[in-house]
Amino acid sequence: MSEEATVMRPWRFVIWFGTVSLLADFVYEGARSVTGPLLASLGASAALIGVVTGAGEAAALLLRLGSGPLADRSGRFWGWAIAGYALTVASVPALGATGVLWIACVLVIAERVGKAVRAPAKDTLLSHATAATGRGRGFAVHEAMDQVGALIGPLTVAGMLALTGDDYGPALGILALPGIAVLALLFRLRRQVPDPAAYERAVTRDAERQEPGARLPRAFWVYASFTAATMAGFATFGVLSFHIVARGLLPTAAVPLLYAAAMAVDALAALATGWAYDRVGPRVLIVLPLLSAAVPALAFTDSLAPVVLGSLLWGAATGVQESTLRATVADLVAPGRRATAYGVFAAFVGAAAFAGGALTGVLYDVSIPVLIAVVAAIQAAAVVLLAVSGGMRRRA
Repeated sequence: MSEEATVMRPWRFVIWFGTVSLLADFVYEGARSVTGPLLASLGASAALIGVVTGAGEAAALLLRLGSGPLADRSGRFWGWAIAGYALTVASVPALGATGVLWIACVLVIAERVGKAVRAPAKDTLLSHATAATGRGRGFAVHEAMDQVGALIGPLTVAGMLALTGDDYGPALGILALPGIAVLALLFRLRRQVPDPAAYERAVTRDAERQEPGARLPRAFWVYASFTAATMAGFATFGVLSFHIVARGLLPTAAVPLLYAAAMAVDALAALATGWAYDRVGPRVLIVLPLLSAAVPALAFTDSLAPVVLGSLLWGAATGVQESTLRATVADLVAPGRRATAYGVFAAFVGAAAFAGGALTGVLYDVSIPVLIAVVAAIQAAAVVLLAVSGGMRRRA
């Protein structure tokens, strides 16, 4: 590590940043696990809950088109990351304390806006350290730690609700504790590592190459199109769980357990493909369209064993999407435009995920064999786009 670098080694930075994400997921995944029932308890209809949660998810993805370029232009990546986390961890305890429906709706959306504010800056900060640890491994470890928080949060909220007789105030109020820890760790990391880009400058001369006003490379756009294709043919767990309950394959109470198992596979898949990415490069991403094509072929049958296997493969595909896909963006785009690239990439993913959820839901009602065939065709197109992206990257 060079003199201009920091007192913290790259892997320590990745682990501590992973701890920040773990604690943040503890907070907001705990809240999201009960958002619907909480709003309903305040008088919301199913339609209003759908509108509010849908608006929140749209905000979490589409607003990154603004926050990413602004982070690049200002260079204040720590400031954007801390502001976004602060908005999230403040919104959740307030959500449990309010008894007014419209305020609760605003807080649900505000929590998602916090994710939009921080995500491009956070991924950029992390990408600098992963230049030294290995892109795939660094993002994979971060994702695995992230998923630990996503499991602990809902379980904590469920336990508190059982103790307090379904009182949302204490259940969400206790999440203020990991929220405070999130901010404390962030300020500590900023103090010890004020310039994470030093990690990348220590291992590559390309860290300063692309200015904030430069255009994103063509290979990035082709790669984003590949990602959009895989997501446009990717079934949501909502459709999978509907099939499981509607066909009587599992009782409703067992579905969260299957989801938890899928999240465990998510973490393992992220680690496996992350390590493979650092050895063979983006070629490892060929597993993503293969997994996405296999999910409906297995999960939409009428036998429990293939349905469970399909659900676990869904978790594996999700792990690849949330770790190794982000690592590739960092390799395609230089630091000067990287937050912008992450914002654009999130918009591609969000729009395609919406299309994929709608497509699989509609085709499920029309014909499951047609659904399987259409998804397979979309994933075949994604393979072609991945090959084109790889060729452009090698030429570059």
